[in-house]
Amino acid sequence: MSALNRVPSLMARAGTASALTLAAVGGSVVVPGVASEAAAATHAAKALKIAASKKGAPYRWGATGPYRFDCSGLTLYSFKKAGKKLPRTAAQQYNNTRHVSPGNRKAGDLVFFHSGRSVYHVGIYAGKGKLWHAPKTGDVVRLQKIWTSSVWYGRVK
Repeated sequence: MSALNRVPSLMARAGTASALTLAAVGGSVVVPGVASEAAAATHAAKALKIAASKKGAPYRWGATGPYRFDCSGLTLYSFKKAGKKLPRTAAQQYNNTRHVSPGNRKAGDLVFFHSGRSVYHVGIYAGKGKLWHAPKTGDVVRLQKIWTSSVWYGRVK
């Protein structure tokens, strides 16, 4: 039996019941945007763990995993495994995310490196100024400090 069935006065005034009243009788409150933010955070956390699990995987231009990656291939693979779809290239991924300021970045957000208006590299923000990424030919997937301020951040929708 729901709280609204047990407390008739709430049923009549459900639209005006406070969150505290609903919580006291076992009801729930829906806040627009919060559920989608929580789901996005869950996907981002999963993608971050998946990227970290690929530590040491060799870089290969155009590779999307599961054993070799280029930069956008790693982000594409990680988010796909976490249940989110991203386009193929770093620039396309930037255009497909909700842009966030450096002060609002969170672990699991994408980090886009740019020169002017052109995005040329992407990784997954790990927190504390670091990211997981597939750097370049001859290198491997690794955790690294962000080395420049020429970055933008994007949250996967």
